[in-house]
Amino acid sequence: MIRILYFSSAGEIRTAVATEALPELLHDTEGMLWLDMREESPEACTPILRDVFGFHPLAIDDALEESHVPKVDDWGKYLYLVLHAVSYDIDENDIDTLELDMFVGANYIVTHHDTPLKAVDRVWNLCQRDERHLRRGPAHLLYKLADEVAADYMPVVEDIDVTIDEIEDQVFDNPARSVLEQIFGLKRTLLTLRRIIGPQREVLNKLGRGDYAVIPTEYGVFFRDVYDHLVRLYDISESLRDLVGGALDTYLSVVSNRMNEVMKTLTIITTLFMPVSFLAGFFGMNFFQPVFRLDIWTSPGALAALIAAMLLFPVGMFLWMRKRAWM
Repeated sequence: MIRILYFSSAGEIRTAVATEALPELLHDTEGMLWLDMREESPEACTPILRDVFGFHPLAIDDALEESHVPKVDDWGKYLYLVLHAVSYDIDENDIDTLELDMFVGANYIVTHHDTPLKAVDRVWNLCQRDERHLRRGPAHLLYKLADEVAADYMPVVEDIDVTIDEIEDQVFDNPARSVLEQIFGLKRTLLTLRRIIGPQREVLNKLGRGDYAVIPTEYGVFFRDVYDHLVRLYDISESLRDLVGGALDTYLSVVSNRMNEVMKTLTIITTLFMPVSFLAGFFGMNFFQPVFRLDIWTSPGALAALIAAMLLFPVGMFLWMRKRAWM
């Protein structure tokens, strides 16, 4: 879908604009044009970006055909930027990155994304309600888009924090194999989040320094504000990684302690019945032939004594182990 939002020099907002009218609108240096291309094929987008806006083929190929980490390229009369939004499924513990490609010129901004982005839709609706955002130019729209993209990170971070709390409870209540899988899934999620926020933070830092001709100097403070938000998010993600690492260590400790308890129980059982096994083995040996009658060993008294010994030995050893605090 290709949609156009145009704010004319006369102060009029137009949305029902055909793509054929784009060259004429670009000549209005006092106007403001926003072209948004969502889920549109490269074949439909390339002629507009190449013939109408005159973007470099390499920049067009980066926007339509390839995926990049967040970055900013200065092409003189315009900037090409890549920002990443995120989508997190708390049930599946899965995070997706959603790329947003942007071209920013003197009186226009072009956005391209393969999937719907809530941040773009919010800014689009905001511009339709309040013309001041269009009146302030493309640098202001770029700031609003970057700010909304960064704002969408906080709910993701909060959901991850909630998931970590739940896993920490499960580690003590039921340290099953599924908990371990969740922990490693969170480690992958936070690593992906770190790989996104880090480069995106540097993009906003560059924009905040005012090194680009199409970005007015006074907008540096706005981009630095978004940069501060991303720095905070980066620090929070690092703290969450530490929490996940602690949860993994706790899981391994709990599992190890449970294994030790199991081995302790089995060892106690084996030790308690060791005298019984000795007695049964000794009196069951038949490798010699007696030279005299052994009626005493087969008498009821001998049987009673043997049974009593088999019962008393485990009880006595149990009490002795309890006294030594071995169990």
